[in-house]
Amino acid sequence: MYSEQVMNHFSSPRNVGIIENADGIGEVGNPVCGDMMTFYIKVEDEKIADVKYKTFGCVAAIAVSSKVSEMTKGKSLEEAKTLTKQAVAESLDGLPKEKMHCSNLGAQALNAAIKNYEDRKSGKPVSTIEAINKETTTVDAECCECQTSNPIEAKFCMNCGEGLGEKKDG
Repeated sequence: MYSEQVMNHFSSPRNVGIIENADGIGEVGNPVCGDMMTFYIKVEDEKIADVKYKTFGCVAAIAVSSKVSEMTKGKSLEEAKTLTKQAVAESLDGLPKEKMHCSNLGAQALNAAIKNYEDRKSGKPVSTIEAINKETTTVDAECCECQTSNPIEAKFCMNCGEGLGEKKDG
């Protein structure tokens, strides 16, 4: 079902983690399938000097995140913005049709991180979460369902996928 490339990136994902004081942070998710991706970028001379991510999702979502991080590290912001879902899928020697949305999420999360960087650079107001994250990188959001500690900027738990900040009724 999955190519050797997909399985390689799933079993040995590259660039996993969080960049403290990242220049840009982008988070996207698909509530239907439950995949969540948060990308962190460090920018130097308008190039992506470092990229890391945290992904909660299926085999394809993890492989896509890993591959997107490899494909964009060292690229200019303009080059990185042109990354397409087809390019990601092709570089993984294909994805099953029902998993193509994962390649979209990877490119979207990266582009959201680049947009976040560009917004910050242009002086647009920083959100409350970003302000807290700038002041201290030790603040975490605890999941009400599984009590897992998550990055403060996460909207969904990286362990169970539940929305953060909202306790379920019942």
